[in-house]
Amino acid sequence: MWQEILRIPVTDTRAIPIYGYGLMMVLGFIAAAQLARYLANRVGLNGEDFVNAAILALVAGIIGARASHVLENLGEFTRSDRTAWENLVNIVNLRSGGLTFYGGFLLAFPTLVLYAVRKKIPVRVGMDIVAPALMLALGLGRVGCFFNGCCQGDECDLPWAVRFPYASLPYADQFAAGTLRQPPPMELLDTAQSRPRLLAPEKVQRDPALRELARQQRSNPLHPAQLYSAVNAFLISGITLAYFTLAHAAGRGFALMLMLKGVSRYILELLRVEPPVLGSLSLSMVISLGVFALGVTLWVIFGWMRDARDRMP
Repeated sequence: MWQEILRIPVTDTRAIPIYGYGLMMVLGFIAAAQLARYLANRVGLNGEDFVNAAILALVAGIIGARASHVLENLGEFTRSDRTAWENLVNIVNLRSGGLTFYGGFLLAFPTLVLYAVRKKIPVRVGMDIVAPALMLALGLGRVGCFFNGCCQGDECDLPWAVRFPYASLPYADQFAAGTLRQPPPMELLDTAQSRPRLLAPEKVQRDPALRELARQQRSNPLHPAQLYSAVNAFLISGITLAYFTLAHAAGRGFALMLMLKGVSRYILELLRVEPPVLGSLSLSMVISLGVFALGVTLWVIFGWMRDARDRMP
C-alpha cells in the first residue's frame, strides 16, 4: 500500500500530497488516450476525436463507477453513526477509492456510442479501438487500487498474501467485522462512542507514541486481488491489441474484450470481498455473466454484419 506517493512543498509548513490512486488514474487516462489516438490514426480516422472521447469517457465513467460502488455498499454510505452531511461527503470522496469498473462501463459505453454517431465515427471500428485502450487504463487503475488499499481480496495464507496497515480500508473493515487476528491496542481506539472506533489517522500521526503503535498494526493477510486484476487487464489489452492487427469483422475486437473480461472478472470475484446480491453472487458476478453473454451475442452479430467496408489492418 502506498497511498501518498510524495508531497510537493508549498510553504515551510504546507505541502500538496500526491496520492498513488489519483496518479495511476491520471496515467491510465493518458495511456488510454494516446493508444486510442495511435490506433485511430493507423486506420485513417481522426485521432483527436478519440482523445476527446477519452475525456468524455473519463467523466461518465467516474460518475457511473462511483454510483455503482455506492449502491453496492449502500450501508457504508448511510451509516447511522454519521450525520447526513458526513455520509454525503463520504459518497463524493473519491480519494478513498471505491470506483466499480462495471458501473463506469455501463454509463460510459452508451455515452461514447452517442458521441461516435454524432462525430460520424464508424461505431464498430471505434469499439475495436476502445477495447485495448480501456483495458490498459483499467490495469493502471487497479495498480492505483493496490496503492490505495481499496477493492481488497479475501483472506488467504499464501506466500504472496499482503497485509495492509492501520486505518487502511482492509484494516478498518476487518476491525468493524471483529475479525482482526491482531486487535488494536486500547490506545488506538476511541471509546467515547457506544461502540469503539479506530482513532483518526490524523490524530495518530500527531502523537509519536500512537504513531509507533499504529506502525506495528497490520490487517489479516489477503489476496492481492488488485494486482491480479491489473495483470488480467493488461493481458486482455494485449490480446485485443493483437487481434486489432488481424483481418476481422469490425466490432469483434470489442466483443472479444467483453467475453474475456466477463469470464475473468467472474473468477476474480471469487477472491474478492464483495457483498452478495443474488444468492451467493455479488453484483459484479451477476454483471459479469451478462457481459460475457453480450460479448458472445455481439461476436455473432458482427460476424453476420461483416462486409467489404470492414476495416482491414
